[in-house]
Formats: sequence, C-alpha cells, structure tokens
Amino acid sequence: MISTNQFKNGITIELDGTLFTIIEFQHVKPGKGGAFVRTKLRNVKTGAVIDKTFRAGEKVEQAILDRREMQYIYSDPSHYYFMDTKTFDQIPLSPEQVGEGTNYLLEGMLVTITLYENNPIGIELPITVELEVANTDPGIKGDTASGGTKPATLETGLVVQVPLFIQIGDVVKIDTRTGTYITRV
Repeated sequence: MISTNQFKNGITIELDGTLFTIIEFQHVKPGKGGAFVRTKLRNVKTGAVIDKTFRAGEKVEQAILDRREMQYIYSDPSHYYFMDTKTFDQIPLSPEQVGEGTNYLLEGMLVTITLYENNPIGIELPITVELEVANTDPGIKGDTASGGTKPATLETGLVVQVPLFIQIGDVVKIDTRTGTYITRV
C-alpha cells in the first residue's frame, strides 16, 4: 500500500482489480476543505485514460510489475512466442497482448515483457526499429528528400509514408511510438 503523497509519474497502482499507470498527478490544497490529489491514469490493458481524484493521504495498492528482457522467436495464427534470455523459458502472448507491436516484430528482436503476478500483460518495444522496404512505387530521377512522400510496405506488413527516393530493398528506421519514418539506414 502507498499513500497518495508518494505518487510519482509511471507508478502502477491497482484500483478495483484493474491496473492503472499514473500519467500525471497534482496535489491541490484549496482554501477551504481538505487537500486532494488529482490524477490522470492509463488503464494498462485497454490504454484508456481516466481522471480520478483521491483524498490526500488515502492509501492505494501499488502493483509490483516485473519487466524481463525477452527475445521474439516465432508466431502462429493465435500466439506470438517470446523466450526469456536468462532462463530460456518460452511465453506465448496473444495478438491483443502484443497490440501494435505486431507491426514491428522481427524474429530475434529483443523486447521487454511486463509481467504482473507472473502473468504477461504487455510488451515494450525498442524506441526505433530497422525494417526493410518490401514494396513501394519506384523512385524517379530527381526525387529529393524534401520533395514529398509515398506509401511503402515494410517486411512486417506495416505501411508508412517515406520520402520519394526510397527504393525496394532499402532499410529504414521507424519510430515505434508514432509509426513514422525517421531515416534511411
């Protein structure tokens, strides 16, 4: 149990059997009445953001999350399989648990799996990944970096907007937080 006075951004708490991560918080001391803490919480499973107000000093259950580095090894139609790099245990995750990560996973990639009470609840991808362009319109002589963009399908099936000079077979760096092109590698 932690007090609302110990809140920090990034702490995960449990409310009514649901896990929430504190995005931001603010201690408020009005001129009249008791102090309170205004928070923005993100639901760990759904990603939904809610506002919640707590009385100052109120106790809430802190969720202890375990983060382990694991390697993506393969997938089948119903699961993605990850291997713990220390114990070599394999953990299957459903496509819902992997979420948007399915657009960036390549065999052998290292990711961080978040576990709560030894149950996987999600993955954290590296901030950037390097993927090969599988299909795009051919570049034309004179296309420059500042000219414009075109859609390109990457080796994982993700479609991103890339500069006109990018060709099939080029390796590009993609930001996994926004899904946007950064640079050609």
